[in-house]
Amino acid sequence: MRTFASVDELAGAVGETLGPGPWLPIDQKRVDLFADATDDHQWIHVDPERAAAGPFGGTVAHGYLTLSLLPALVGGLWRVGGVGMGVNYGLNRVRFPAPVRVGSRVRASATLADVSPVDGGVQVVAAVTVESDAGGKPVCVAETVSRLYREVA
Repeated sequence: MRTFASVDELAGAVGETLGPGPWLPIDQKRVDLFADATDDHQWIHVDPERAAAGPFGGTVAHGYLTLSLLPALVGGLWRVGGVGMGVNYGLNRVRFPAPVRVGSRVRASATLADVSPVDGGVQVVAAVTVESDAGGKPVCVAETVSRLYREVA
């Protein structure tokens, strides 16, 4: 975890890679809850018996589950002083080069690509790579856009 005293200090770190952060386990319960929340019950995610004979040798997490974990995964990489609120502003690009196998763990690294002023704060663009402890290709690469707003006195 890297701590920046201010958004100005964060801006000075553009180009730096932070992480990797801590590992986060991906278990079947998390995948099943995500399937229930999104009504995506495809067998490769929720049917361990059928998935064992499938292309991945077992169940795999939804790509969008991996994507939804970015705030938690990236949240373990840095903190910025003087910030009262952060919001997810969007994504410029997302890819899922490899599956996340249930029973594996994931963690993220992020390269700060840009920190630009916006009304009341800054916009942060980060190139995030999520890897699995199963090795191989990254399981998610995404360019995230977030906004950090100053504390209100």
